Amino acid sequence: MNKIGLIIKREYLRRVSKKSFLLLTFLLPFLFVAMIFVPFWLSTLKGDDVHNIAVLDDTGKYSGLFQDTETYRFIQGGKSLEDYRISDKKEIFAFLSITDDLLENPSAAIIYSEKQIPGELSRLVNQAIAKELEEEKMASFNIPNLKEIIQESKINFNVQTIKWSADGTESRSSSMVASITGMVFTMLIYMFIMIYGGMVMQGVMEEKSNRIIEVIISSVRPFDLMMGKIIGICFVGLTQLFLWGILTMALLLGSQLIFGIGMGSDMAAVGAMNQPGLNAPDILANNSEVFEMLNTINFTEIGLFFILFFIGGYMLYASLFAAIGSAVDSQEDTQQFMIPITVLMVFALYAGIYSMENPDGPLAFWCSLIPLTSPIVMMIRLPFDVPYWQLLLSVALLYGTAILITWFSAKIYRVGILMYGKKPDLKELIKWMRYK
Repeated sequence: MNKIGLIIKREYLRRVSKKSFLLLTFLLPFLFVAMIFVPFWLSTLKGDDVHNIAVLDDTGKYSGLFQDTETYRFIQGGKSLEDYRISDKKEIFAFLSITDDLLENPSAAIIYSEKQIPGELSRLVNQAIAKELEEEKMASFNIPNLKEIIQESKINFNVQTIKWSADGTESRSSSMVASITGMVFTMLIYMFIMIYGGMVMQGVMEEKSNRIIEVIISSVRPFDLMMGKIIGICFVGLTQLFLWGILTMALLLGSQLIFGIGMGSDMAAVGAMNQPGLNAPDILANNSEVFEMLNTINFTEIGLFFILFFIGGYMLYASLFAAIGSAVDSQEDTQQFMIPITVLMVFALYAGIYSMENPDGPLAFWCSLIPLTSPIVMMIRLPFDVPYWQLLLSVALLYGTAILITWFSAKIYRVGILMYGKKPDLKELIKWMRYK
């Protein structure tokens, strides 16, 4: 056990002291927070250029519909489209040509431009014309107050969901918030298992290709070496995960304190572009509802089981990666063994995604119990209050299978780590597992 401890210490200190580890650990939270706030901040910035849009309306019915914005100014075209096209003056950005009644001929409206039309311009034109055509269509029915009748008949219904706590208190919940929470943890555990499992395989292959393993194996058992490497890299992953969580939360809270007020007003302005009836108080109310919904999710329980499933899933797949790394001599030779594992991981990810709509269905239930897929799929189900017997059974099956696979992988590892110049197939690996 003392030798395993020394190997764990060596693997841990060697990796956490690397500049790449330090850079990735402390830089990634900043990048994550930047991906959230910078695109939003950039979306609120408006350019100084104002583009002129010439409206060439042969019908005379639609030219007055378009309202100027900070980016676009609609002007009445005084010349034909061909005259504008051959003109040397390029003060016109685009031309809106309307040649016929759009209610009878919707294809009679065309925007011409030398550059690709931005989506905002198309949206402004479509909204203005659609509103006018809708009013014309309603007027053609000759029904008094038809517009008011239709407006009053529109109902936007969204049933509220209330979650009871153990003491009987009530709080609002949301399946969407729960699904997003589960998906975030699912992607994290999928990413971490692949990254740190691959790190184990890469480490084994490096030691084998450099022939350092021949010196190490003379003083330590292959099983102790493999377990020390797996556990050491697991501690590296947990350390990085812990630091990422603390730094990300600190940066998010700091960003809200610094930009919270400004972002609230800017968010209202952006939202008003797509939802005219939405204002700042509505957005603030929606934010408070989201926080209330988040409070119904037991993040302490999710965090605890995330660690348990990460460790179990990592041990299971890392032992497979270690066996593969010991059995081959180069990175190219790993493909024949990595493809089935990669397919299995991708299947687990898609099973988790499809389980969001029915977290208690057969797909979600069985895939959250099968050890090869449970670390990923169970993360989707956790925000939906999985019964404890299912959680405990899934954890027990996962760790039992991880121990079994580790035992088989150790048999492959002890033979393959000293095997050079031979590319084993599946039949050869099974033969290695039978050696005593």
